[in-house]
Amino acid sequence: MWPVEIRTTRYDAPDAVKLNDLVQQEYVRRYGDGDITPMDAAHFEPPQGLYLLVYDAQGTPVASGGWRAKDASPEGFHDGDAEIKRMFVVPEARGRGLARALLARLETTAAAAGRTRMVLETGLKQPEAIALYESCGYLPVPKFGVYRNDELSVCMGKPLTADVQV
Repeated sequence: MWPVEIRTTRYDAPDAVKLNDLVQQEYVRRYGDGDITPMDAAHFEPPQGLYLLVYDAQGTPVASGGWRAKDASPEGFHDGDAEIKRMFVVPEARGRGLARALLARLETTAAAAGRTRMVLETGLKQPEAIALYESCGYLPVPKFGVYRNDELSVCMGKPLTADVQV
């Protein structure tokens, strides 16, 4: 992995908004629409969540991702869940291990906050994301959230333990 810095930020910080706009454009290219999951900056406020940005050596934001606490709900979440949202690496920075490093940091911080399972929703038109999560130990789980009835939706999960390492 090349020199980067992972920083905690707010979901509504300017650099986070910039990357969120880019990931929404990616969803439109792949699916024809952006993600309609309800999101709010308050969802990512510690200790109930965390939002991270990865910056390259020039100080440019090149990756994002966060988790937010979820507990048992009609949408299919379980008590102790941490849901990954907005994992994204800009195209020119892909293939350098940034997503893997970011995912590891999200897992570590969620476990430290007492979350017991990391879950995520991705889609069949994102095979590289599915491959990343599978290589990191994520397995299929029953569908949850806004897209639980969507045939293109893929939901995955992984147990978290307090000794999860980066």
